[in-house]
Order: sequence, then structure tokens, then C-alpha cells
Amino acid sequence: MTDLEINPPAARRRKRLRYLRLFLFALVIYLIAAYLLLPALWTHYEHQKGLANLPMVTRTAQGIPGDPMNVGLIGDTRDVVCAMHETGWYPADPVTLKSSIEIIGSVLLDRPYKDAPVSNLFYLDRREDLAFEKPVGASADRRNHVRFWRVLDQGQEKRPVWLGAATLDRSVGISSYTGAVTHHIAADLDAERALLATDLESAGMVTAKYQVTGIGPTLAGRNGGGDLYYTDGEIWVLRLVEACRKNHGTVEQIPSPAATEFKDQIWRAVVESIGK
Repeated sequence: MTDLEINPPAARRRKRLRYLRLFLFALVIYLIAAYLLLPALWTHYEHQKGLANLPMVTRTAQGIPGDPMNVGLIGDTRDVVCAMHETGWYPADPVTLKSSIEIIGSVLLDRPYKDAPVSNLFYLDRREDLAFEKPVGASADRRNHVRFWRVLDQGQEKRPVWLGAATLDRSVGISSYTGAVTHHIAADLDAERALLATDLESAGMVTAKYQVTGIGPTLAGRNGGGDLYYTDGEIWVLRLVEACRKNHGTVEQIPSPAATEFKDQIWRAVVESIGK
């Protein structure tokens, strides 16, 4: 006779215990793989090692996590300003009483304000060094914009390194966290990163590009206003031309490690499958 026939309750308990052990074992393996092994495999800074220990998320004045870094530039301040000018991105006005009144008028009256101010975000305990925007539509209600911080005085190319957070403002509303009036961002951060990179490349302002690890794959992040975002978590670093001398050739794309490229393929498949 089997155990189940001799003592049915005890046999069922042993069976459930075996299943529980198998489940816990599988859970431990999953957690180790998802949170230790896989991130270690696709975390990479081989092209810009000085970024390895830096945080990859900005913060609001209240200390709330803000927009993540998703783009990088290589060049001095003049290179950055020239490159952004050539692409048709305008430097944002500083936040003053006058500019605040002007942006309110732009939104309410649906009139242009191509260099409207952007709210300050903070990284490494300082607000952005540079901010640029590209209008979308008639007013400052919708716009592409990016904030840049100079994070390394000399990177591996022996030139300054900048990190930036590029987002699309889709509307004006109320922050979910503070109740303040703010812009709400579009969720797809990778699309905004691609737009900025394409603009810079098309203007002949880039000689090479490569990836480094940013915040990591994120399907349901929240910025400082409580807006949902998703991203593959990579930073595309663009090596700018020097002295505004345009590059009329092709842009060199320096390959990422195989594990990162595999991760990116999985990410794209996941995003497509859930209809992001």
C-alpha cells in the first residue's frame, strides 16, 4: 500500500511541503538572477569608466527622485552650446518673475515661448548647468527639453563629460506629490533620447556614440511630479564635434557588450508585447 492509502493527510502534507520547497528554491534562484547576476552582466562603463559610481537619477528641490539620466555628451561648454544651437534647440530662460509670467501667458493664451524656463532639478547637490528645449505646437504647454550637468572635467576622450535628462513635456498640470503646478512628461523616455540624438547627428554635431548603464531597465518609474515613465535604462553618450566643425561623414557607433545588446533585444520585445 502507498503512503497516501495508509495515511492520506500526512502524505498530502509531505507532498505540499515538497512543492513548497521547490517553489522557494525557484524563487531564490529567480531573485539571485534578476537582482544580482543579470544586472551585473549588463552593467557596463567600459567606454566611460568615470561614470561607474555616479547616481543616475536627478532629484527635485524637495529631494524626491526626478527624471533619470538618459543621454550624455562629450565636449566643452562651447561644444555643447554650439551643437544644441545647430539642432534648433533653444537655451531655456532662467526662472524669474518675468519668465514665470511669460510661460503662464504662453500656456493660457496658446502663444509661442520657444525659450521658456524649466523648473530646476538637482544632481550631485547642484541644479542643472545647462537646459535646452525644442517647442512642440504653439505654446510652452508641450515641448521637448533636456537638462545637462557637467559631471567629469575629463573623461576617457580627455574632454568634459555631461549627463542629461531628456523628456517630453506633454501638458501642464498638478504634481501628484507636492500639489504644485508643473509639466507632466510623456512616459517613453527612450523616444525622447532618440529624438535628441537624431537631431544632433542630423546636424553634423556628432562623431561617435556609445552606451553606458543608466538607471537600468524600468517599466513603471515615477518622476518628481509623480508621472509614470519607462526606459531601457541605458544612456547614449554622443561625442560632439570640436569647435563646431560639422561632421559630414558617418557617425561611428561603438558596440556595447554582448550581454547589454541581448538585454536591449529582450527589453524591446517586452515593451512591444505589452503595447507600450
